[in-house]
Amino acid sequence: MRIPQQPGQWARAEHFLASPGRWHKVDLVRRRKASAPGGWVYEAHLMLLGSGYTAPAVRAMREQAAALDRTGGVDGNVSNLSVVSLPASLDPGKEAPASTEITLSPEERALLEREAEKRRGRARALERSRRAANTEQYGLSKKQARRAEQREAKGLEPKAVTVPGGGRAARSDGVPKQAFRQDRISGGYRKLRAHQAEAAASASEHRSHRARAVAREIIAVHGPTLVVEDCDIRTWYRLWGKRLSQTTPGLLVAALERECQAAGGRLVRAATWSTALSQHCLCGERVNKSLRDREHKCIACGLVGKRDMVSAALASFVRFADVDDPKTAYLDITASRHAQIIFSEGLEEALRESTTPCQNTPRGAGRVAVPRQRGTSAPRTAGRRSRATPDEPRPVRDHAGKPGHRPGCNSQLTLW
Repeated sequence: MRIPQQPGQWARAEHFLASPGRWHKVDLVRRRKASAPGGWVYEAHLMLLGSGYTAPAVRAMREQAAALDRTGGVDGNVSNLSVVSLPASLDPGKEAPASTEITLSPEERALLEREAEKRRGRARALERSRRAANTEQYGLSKKQARRAEQREAKGLEPKAVTVPGGGRAARSDGVPKQAFRQDRISGGYRKLRAHQAEAAASASEHRSHRARAVAREIIAVHGPTLVVEDCDIRTWYRLWGKRLSQTTPGLLVAALERECQAAGGRLVRAATWSTALSQHCLCGERVNKSLRDREHKCIACGLVGKRDMVSAALASFVRFADVDDPKTAYLDITASRHAQIIFSEGLEEALRESTTPCQNTPRGAGRVAVPRQRGTSAPRTAGRRSRATPDEPRPVRDHAGKPGHRPGCNSQLTLW
């Protein structure tokens, strides 16, 4: 633990320091911090044998969420995270369906672009410093070599190049002749590298804090019983790494899973092969959509809504023969059609726009984006684009298993 210095945090310090019997070890450590005077800070780290601290407001929220009799579904993709929940008993007298969409506002995207530009600038500065301190390990660039030839042709003295821009001296197989760890490094390089590591750690902590805050807001509205598709996000990073570094869907789903467990529920994963949530409607009709189709339109029942919202609503009707095995998941079309009949108007409204109140929207209701950040998350434009958008990965058919018996998809059990 780190004893906080700001006011209003004494309860956290008292939780760890009130029981000396749990104290295990105390260490005095020196930690590198480029922004501190001298570049170092000294801290006393105390190891405790016990549980962590939970704020009273968070405990009250988790207890209230555990009492909610709701079942929800989560649909995560590259650009947003959609959550739709309904009453578990499908009683029309209870609360109406609720939906939440996690997006990034234009202000947040601009802020992320500025931070990315700063990272690129620091990386370029580090590369220039390394090249300036190890000029013999790098060759001239094409432009520098052309200028040297022009000076030689005019009979001028060769000009010394302080920062060569060419490739590194390497062997015939491409391996550098001198290892990077043997390069000379200046004091400015070490200082700039420390600033870069500190900025990276700060950004990582900010993303983790955002994921925890968003997960708690979702649990407070939709309850701790959620179903999400079992997708391998590593394949997403190979296709859309830059976009994922901004929205971090994997971090949000992991934080949501921890919050579900803390509130007494569970985040269950369902296979994509046996459910095909993005290709079905609540009435049981199969509605085939390509990646560029961001709006769901069913010809059979006339349901119109966002593709991600409809997939999240269908995820709440996924049933399992074995909860621990995602391959045993199947879609209960009977229950989904029954819910569509009972919550007709409220469900259509939830599938078109987010119904969760948001604190950072001027109108009081909208999307839940980064909590207490600058600006408001803009609504997503639904419809068909002229080209494919990287909003969903293509189905991977080798990790989710082959479709087995799905009693919920039997045509004789549907009400349509």
